[in-house]
Amino acid sequence: MKVAVKTLENKEAGEIELDKAVFGEKVEGREGILHRAVHYSRNKARAGTHKAQQRSEVNGTGKKPWKQKGTGRARAGDLKRTQDRGGAVVFGPVVRSHATELPKKVRKLALKLALSSKVKSGKVVVLDDVKVKDHKTSAMAKKLSKLGLSNALVITGQEVDDKFSLATRNIPNIDVLPSQGANVYDILRRDSLVLTKDAVESLTERLKG
Repeated sequence: MKVAVKTLENKEAGEIELDKAVFGEKVEGREGILHRAVHYSRNKARAGTHKAQQRSEVNGTGKKPWKQKGTGRARAGDLKRTQDRGGAVVFGPVVRSHATELPKKVRKLALKLALSSKVKSGKVVVLDDVKVKDHKTSAMAKKLSKLGLSNALVITGQEVDDKFSLATRNIPNIDVLPSQGANVYDILRRDSLVLTKDAVESLTERLKG
């Protein structure tokens, strides 16, 4: 399938062929694969650094606070129990990985489905290049506005142009990723998908077959 190529100035720059094996996958009835990929991505991104002190970790003495019998109080071995002020947390969170597993073939298919869904909905814009001469945010915002982009993910080639990255960094709802960082979650969370010609070639080489 052929798609028009534009410049950042919203001028025509020819056409490019999108490989059906990557950008033409059938999405209907396979939304569950996209859900699994998003779930995998979000779980992997969790830090897992939350921590509560267990009974053995609470700072304090291990001395028995009062004798076992005869005081009228409930027996206690120390003052690190859950019911004590400053005591431990029962079954509290511990540092761990929240990552879940997803086969590589399923992840690859999910990425192709995400790209195909954007193509099918007409939300893909292909740019000739995204290299700019200056890093002014206001100028970049005007260019994106002319292209009709207010909520988009921009995927470039192997490297992101430094000035383009600076120019788009403070524009709300505009994300920029290199082609190797393309993922299902970021593609689906933005309304439009912007690909450079280098990104199309890189993604096709990565996902075809």
